[in-house]
Order: sequence, then structure tokens, then C-alpha cells
Amino acid sequence: MYRHLLVPVDGTELSTYTAGQAVEFARTLGARITFFYATPDYSATGDGALQIAVAPSQFAETALGETRAILAKAASAATAKGVECSIVEVVSDRIHEAIITAAVSNGCDLIFMASHGHRGLRGMLRGSQTEKVVRNSPVPVLVSSVETKDPQSAANRALAVIQDEHRSLSVVIHGLLHFSAEALLGKAELDPGLIRRMIRYLHDFPGALHHPKEEKFIFHRLRQRTHEYDALIADLESQHTREKALVDALEQALDACEKGAPDGLKDFDTAMQNLARAIWDHMGCEEKTIFPAARGYLDNADWTAVAEAFEANNDPAFADVADDDFGRLFVKIANLLPKPSMTTGDSIRK
Repeated sequence: MYRHLLVPVDGTELSTYTAGQAVEFARTLGARITFFYATPDYSATGDGALQIAVAPSQFAETALGETRAILAKAASAATAKGVECSIVEVVSDRIHEAIITAAVSNGCDLIFMASHGHRGLRGMLRGSQTEKVVRNSPVPVLVSSVETKDPQSAANRALAVIQDEHRSLSVVIHGLLHFSAEALLGKAELDPGLIRRMIRYLHDFPGALHHPKEEKFIFHRLRQRTHEYDALIADLESQHTREKALVDALEQALDACEKGAPDGLKDFDTAMQNLARAIWDHMGCEEKTIFPAARGYLDNADWTAVAEAFEANNDPAFADVADDDFGRLFVKIANLLPKPSMTTGDSIRK
């Protein structure tokens, strides 16, 4: 049976959904995953060549692009399920060849990728690339098909976006846990500027966009269809409020740490552990209970509305905030975090 999967990712909804399928598949097999991303060769473009000459540091950031963010989110999806994973990033414009090379050189015994998407999704996981991999790979290829006529396609599309946002939050949490642990061990000092940026992301993004959309477009619709989950939904909504208080407590702990409080680092770490545990428990409840329940009760029209709400800032209730702003902020944060490495589970210290 397969023990090591190569899973190409590109950050699209299709890729996010396929990565989730691959994680579940690997979990059932007891296999590990190598997530793969091919960054286009920016240096080969006119803009890239000019930037190398006049602003090499800016070139490095531009060339990296969303690579680190995309791979970090994929690794977070595996970590949440206890699946061992690693990441591989290469610079290449010949995607199918890079995928095959990565599978062979990393000792993978299966390539897990999607057949095609819907709604003109951008990215590398298109039928043409998959077809080339299937034709030329010496490693077996498992193609995960996503059909636009599938009655579950709208639900898959919506939940892919929501779970991708969950993975973004998890990446930032993992980064904060890492920096806190390094500081406690005396290996590095906390960078207050970076830490504050990460804390503000955890404060602003869920509060302004993610939580309100969950409540309005999923919780509300589920309540309309059944009262079976009313108590759990009420608890989840109260957790949204408690989460904000825990983020505020973390920021206060950072203030005290900066001012030289005797147990400042320890208190900051405790506050971070409390926040991480609360957010992971909350997201886990949604993904294990609420979202499957919603699949059973919401119809295709409901899921289409949910998907459109999460995909674009097209609802008057969210007119003052933009998903793209938080997306750009997340990419900047992810590029400053340590490169994701082999991981097997959440790093909350008991």
C-alpha cells in the first residue's frame, strides 16, 4: 500500500479541496505527504531581471510570492489531522516535469492531484498538466476528480474556502507558538513588531470577516433547517467572543513582556497556549460536527450563497473590510515565518 504521497498545491480552491482529500487519504493509510509547489521563474521575465539589478532584496520577496503561504497552509491541514508531512518548493515553468522529478527524488510512491476545476480557476492543477503527469510519470498517479455537475460541488467549493481560512489562522498560531518556544529556551528573542502584526491578524481577520460570515451564512441557515445543533451553535458563537478576549490577553502579555515583567515570557507563552487551544478546539468542532451537519441540511443554493460570500467581499454587511487586504497581510506574515518542516502534530505544550 502507498506510504508516501506527493501532493502538488497551488493555492486555488481546487487545490485546497484536493489537499484536504489527500490528507484524509494519507491518514487512512498511515502514509506521509510531501506537498509540492512550483514557483514560476520570475528572474526570466523582464521585470524580474530589472529588479534583480536595482532592488535584489525586493526581488527575493517578489519571487517568493505566495509560495511559503500556500505550502504552510497545506502543511497545517496535515498537522491538524496528525499526518506527517514535509514541503518541497522549486522554481520551474515546466510544471509536469517538476512534479515528476519531485516525486522520484523524494521517494514518493504515489502522486495525488486533481483532474480539473470549475469557474476558470487559475493555477497549475489543470487538466493539461495532470494529463502530462499521468502520461509521463513512472510513479502511479491518483487523480481526484471534481465535477461541476456534482450536487456537492457548491458545498465543496464553499468549505474549501472556509477551511483554507482555518489553515491561515493555524499557520499564524503555529508561528507564534514557535517564536514563544524559541524565546523560552533562550534561542531567540521575541520580535515585538512581527509578534504584534501576527496578533493583530488573529484579532482583525476572524472578528471582521471570518466569524461574522460563519454566523450569517452557515450557522443561521443551519438553525433554519434544524434545531438539533442550536445549543452547539450558541456555544460556538460565544466562543467567538471569548476568542477575542484571549487575543487581547495575549497582546497584554506581550506588553508586560516588553516592559520587563519578571515572568513575562512565561506568561506570554501561557497566554499563547490558551489561545491556540481555544482556536484549534473551536475550528475542530466546526469541521467535525457543524460542517458535516450543514452538508446534510443545506441545499445547493445555500452552498452557492455561502461560497460567494466567502470568495468575495460582495455583501453590504462587510463593505468596510476587504478579504484581499487580509490575504496580502497573511502572505507577508507567512514569508517571515520559519519554513515549514516535517511535522506530525499540534505543538501545544501540556
